[in-house]
Amino acid sequence: MAFDDKVDNKAEEVGGKVKEGVGKATDDERLEAEGKADQSTSKLKQAGENVKDAFKS
Repeated sequence: MAFDDKVDNKAEEVGGKVKEGVGKATDDERLEAEGKADQSTSKLKQAGENVKDAFKS
């Protein structure tokens, strides 16, 4: 299950980058901010997965 979570987190991060890029291209500050927030959330989740993996080893 941890691998699935990592894939989901990476997909969320990529989606955030896309949102941020579209926001920049269209001068939509709200969309750009949402993209950055999605990326941050994804990175925090990934850090949690890394901690879980460290304790499993």
